[in-house]
Amino acid sequence: MSLNSETDVPQALYESLTESVRRLVDATIRSRADLDTIVAAKAKIDAAADELSLSLMPGSFGVQQAVDGQSRAWGNAVIGLRNALAPPLLVHHESDGRVWADVTLGAAYEGPAGHVHGGICALLLDHVLGATAHQPGRPAVTGTLTLRYEAGTRLGPVHAEAHIDRVEGVKTFAVGHLATSDGVTVRAEGVFFHPRPSAR
Repeated sequence: MSLNSETDVPQALYESLTESVRRLVDATIRSRADLDTIVAAKAKIDAAADELSLSLMPGSFGVQQAVDGQSRAWGNAVIGLRNALAPPLLVHHESDGRVWADVTLGAAYEGPAGHVHGGICALLLDHVLGATAHQPGRPAVTGTLTLRYEAGTRLGPVHAEAHIDRVEGVKTFAVGHLATSDGVTVRAEGVFFHPRPSAR
């Protein structure tokens, strides 16, 4: 069957492609392959990149509307379904206002040996805290984000959690943390705003 446009491609196929690229990133970091294997693999990867590059959208993915009206942030660095750099994070919203996500971070997110890079910790917490202030059709943007690193965050399963501390006018104050089986590793406080709609 021939697919004529991006809208013809099933979401699951994009998701599967992204997962394959994530596997490739992990293998690239951890491979002990010999020279000939690496040269052959590079040629295949370059060929695949050339093939996918035959039809590119201009600029970034942004936020696009699907035919069902849902917003797609598939290029997002934290939750993007088509972004192999995204862990990806699946954010859960509880009825009590708590927001949480569980994710497994591997070699691609390493900073200190065996531990998650501090910038990746900040990335995850920025997104999860921001998710507490998000409203349908009104995404929240970060005003400030303050982190306290209490311990190294080991690579592997990581739990992220946040909740709204208070709301003062246009400011939403959120607090949260990252934790592993060792306990809480990073705590965060953030202030978030809803951008004013742009004048037309």
